[in-house]
Amino acid sequence: MTPATESSATNADRNLALFQRAAKVIPGGVNSPVRAFKAVGGTPRFVSRAQGAYFWDANNKRYIDYIGSWGPMILGHGHPAIVEAVQKAILEGFSFGAPTEREVELAEAILALVPSMDMVRLVSSGTEAGMSAIRLARGATGRSKILKFEGCYHGHADALLVKAGSGLATFGNPTSAGVPPEVVQHTLVLEYNNVEQLEEAFKLHGPELACVMIEPIAGNMNFVRASVPFIKRCSELCTQYGALFVFDEVMTGFRVAPGSAQEVYARSIPGFAPDMTVMGKVIGGGMPLAAFGGKRAVMEHLAPIGSVYQAGTLSGNPVATACGLATLKEIGKPGFYEDLSHKTQSLVSGLTGAAHAAGLEFCGDSEGGMFGFFFFDALPQNYAKVMTTDNKVFNAFFHGMLDRGVYFAPALYEAGFMSAAHTDADIADTVSAAAEVFKML
Repeated sequence: MTPATESSATNADRNLALFQRAAKVIPGGVNSPVRAFKAVGGTPRFVSRAQGAYFWDANNKRYIDYIGSWGPMILGHGHPAIVEAVQKAILEGFSFGAPTEREVELAEAILALVPSMDMVRLVSSGTEAGMSAIRLARGATGRSKILKFEGCYHGHADALLVKAGSGLATFGNPTSAGVPPEVVQHTLVLEYNNVEQLEEAFKLHGPELACVMIEPIAGNMNFVRASVPFIKRCSELCTQYGALFVFDEVMTGFRVAPGSAQEVYARSIPGFAPDMTVMGKVIGGGMPLAAFGGKRAVMEHLAPIGSVYQAGTLSGNPVATACGLATLKEIGKPGFYEDLSHKTQSLVSGLTGAAHAAGLEFCGDSEGGMFGFFFFDALPQNYAKVMTTDNKVFNAFFHGMLDRGVYFAPALYEAGFMSAAHTDADIADTVSAAAEVFKML
């Protein structure tokens, strides 16, 4: 039994009409590229409403939702406590451009859960948080160069839209039109999980590096973990050379563990803590809200007490902070992460078993409520390996699942997300649908 409520033939009609209409007034018909289904082909689903683990498209077809607004909806859509908090906040005012008590409360709640940070600054998007963290790192260290890893996405700030050069420790070339080469001349891009390359890069450029920024569990090359030895060496080299180690936890923050991904790594690396952290998604509960934070000595370089400028009209928005606070309260309840992790593991295990039963190469991984899978026999460790995935196989799987009312990310390079609202029945329906599709592949 699958959760689809209408045939795929009917499903295209209103979605297609809306997409054609949108394409006349919005570039590509969407306000964020991956929504366009360009990677997988076909017509994007226009969402009309959502509740719990499901959303309904423009033709009123229901889908089990495994993207959850790309991660924020850890409680599912329309959780009563979140709706109540947002409704109350709206009645008090949409935006003030002045401080509120709730900003302080949310900052305190975040810091209580992530002890590596002494102070935090609230902003409105993950891109804004990542961009500001880079500026702060440069201002705090007095250095210009930054180091990132291929396959890690830190928002669409110009300095971070780069790929690796032709050889070891070469500086990046823009991967987007509109980014002048001189803007990224100080951005070094290395292979993810390559300790040897990392060490050589520090030998060449260590004294010039302001920071190393990393997704500890990369969610934009599907789901790829940084190895414990790799994270440990990053931290050691940053300390040795005076660079700041920045954890981009926009995806993983409060999604993979109560203390985020840095808690996961601290279990294996005694005393581990990044110098700065970038957060988003879950801390806003679905509202536009993000943050960056770190040790007091670093954060006090920010204006108005320091010389590094950063500002935002809607930063700490009263409705967004109400949503974020209510979300953190709910996910802090006893047993929340144990239950979420069990569900996610059950899904990945079920998909893997069904694929193997159909004779397909398939592997998956998860942490907390975040997961990914590949049509490989073993988990990839870097972007180059991820890029060898067979697009045609994934696209056929995606559309087969879509026809059966299961919505995974419409690109093989994106992680998936479980919510507390998903039930055992939802997972069983998903695995059953996948078994049908795997046999067709």
